Amino acid sequence: RGRFADHDGDSVRAILETATKLAEDKFASTAQIVDANEPTLESGRVRVPDEVNIARDAYREAGFVGAAFDYDDGGLQLPVMAVQAVQALFTAANTSTCGYAFLTIAAAHMYTQYGTDEQKERFMRPLIDGRFFGTMVLSEPQAGSSLGDIRTRAEPQEDGTYKIIGNKMWISGADHELSENIVHHVLAKIPGGPPGVKGISLFIVPKYILDTDGNPGKRNDVHVASLNHKMGYRGTVNAALNFGENGGATGYLIGEPHKGLSYMFHMMNEARIGVGMGAAALALAGYEYSLGYARDRTQGRPLADKNPESQPVPIIEHADVKRMLVQQRAYGEGAMALCLYCAKLVDEMELAPSKEERKAIESFLDLITPIAKTWPSEYGLAANHLAIQVLGGYGYTRDYPVERIYRDNRLNPIHEGTTGIQGLDFLGRKVMRDGGDMLGHLTAQMGETAKAASTDERLSEHAAALTDAATLLTRTAKALMGGAQRNSPEAALANAPTFLEMAGHTIIAWMWLRQGLVCQEALAKGDGRFGASFYAGKLKTMDFFFRYELPKIHHWSALLERIDTTCHDMSTDEF
Repeated sequence: RGRFADHDGDSVRAILETATKLAEDKFASTAQIVDANEPTLESGRVRVPDEVNIARDAYREAGFVGAAFDYDDGGLQLPVMAVQAVQALFTAANTSTCGYAFLTIAAAHMYTQYGTDEQKERFMRPLIDGRFFGTMVLSEPQAGSSLGDIRTRAEPQEDGTYKIIGNKMWISGADHELSENIVHHVLAKIPGGPPGVKGISLFIVPKYILDTDGNPGKRNDVHVASLNHKMGYRGTVNAALNFGENGGATGYLIGEPHKGLSYMFHMMNEARIGVGMGAAALALAGYEYSLGYARDRTQGRPLADKNPESQPVPIIEHADVKRMLVQQRAYGEGAMALCLYCAKLVDEMELAPSKEERKAIESFLDLITPIAKTWPSEYGLAANHLAIQVLGGYGYTRDYPVERIYRDNRLNPIHEGTTGIQGLDFLGRKVMRDGGDMLGHLTAQMGETAKAASTDERLSEHAAALTDAATLLTRTAKALMGGAQRNSPEAALANAPTFLEMAGHTIIAWMWLRQGLVCQEALAKGDGRFGASFYAGKLKTMDFFFRYELPKIHHWSALLERIDTTCHDMSTDEF
């Protein structure tokens, strides 16, 4: 449809096949090397392993940096849903090396909404082409996630530029020699502006200032103060940056003054769905490795076999190993279904026939984005924990990739907004701001799926469970909103992450029932593309989630409805 009309199932499958081969050949094969050889800072220059350059070149030459952008901008004009699927493959293969390109893509998208024609030509096009790489520069050492407290300032100059002066922390892709230039997108405050977040503006601060022809020229006043040495994501440079050691870095204002945070959120919301997809991909990467190991590793015998001389069986025959495998699959495939659903909503916004319909889709996506970021991050990590457990002692060593995947995935509950921040955003802003109307829209859609599934004997039990879960979610939200009015927002929001988790489990159950409907339809039609065992496995994984995971929401609801403030009420000296 619309701008995607040139693509069909066959063309997307061909792109996914190309991405799979490239991810295997250039990314997965070097993941262990990149992990073991962190970036180094030598005489002010940041060095990364050569393998990152090789993977970068292959990714750029295949056109994946610009996959979602218009033909006129040098892109492939693919639907975001297809692009997210492509990115998941590369993340599963080698998440560290992917980080540079993914930040660049998010930065380039921001220009499509807020950049001037000149800024698009000088900065966006080279980002799409992969000649320049981009960053998001938000946090500061003293402020962390409290962006209203940033101190970096932007002093206006007579020529219309700004001098950027300040210190930033936790900047991924902060410096390297992988591209001709690095375009930093920096939050700073113009002196005299409003206090707090209302005074934040957004600036383009390139590593090298462009000459009149758009080529990198002299070095800007941006310098690496130090590199951060991390638990995972070791192949992605992360650093503290100093702006203005020699008088101030040259910056260019994006959009209007004091509206920078809303512009940056355009990048961050895209990044949050990407974080969720990355976490889901890593969950499934760990699942695939542990599944292969469980099929090959022989150990122990069936309980009924009392003969010590009989042959050991593959550990996948043991009930507890099967449990750990299906639990990983339930988390990983449920999370991926949610993230692809969110990506589809982005495409639906693009295709919406009216502003009103676009706004409605945007509001709905805004509601579920905190869940799409957080639930895969938390439960993707739980899946990786189980992958290590399947391998036992071997899983704890670097002989197998599951320990690296766990370390890489551990970042996802932290960056782009921690779980606690996402919980406050979801309950305090997204649910309460309209009195729960948009949450009602969500539960109504769940109801439609449950109604469709209720007539299928195989799915009817789960349809009823989803209906009950949606009702419980609505009741719990109303109790929290009432508690906020009667008591205080502090009390009602004290367990916001728990409500986010409850909503997440309910949504993932919805995603699994949607998959169940597709499986049943395929089996009824004799669809042989994936085989009966594939669909049967999907359906039993759905059963697992509904019977082992979804019931947890009742405990969470009971805690939330009584506005429990046990943690909030503890004084600091009681810890």
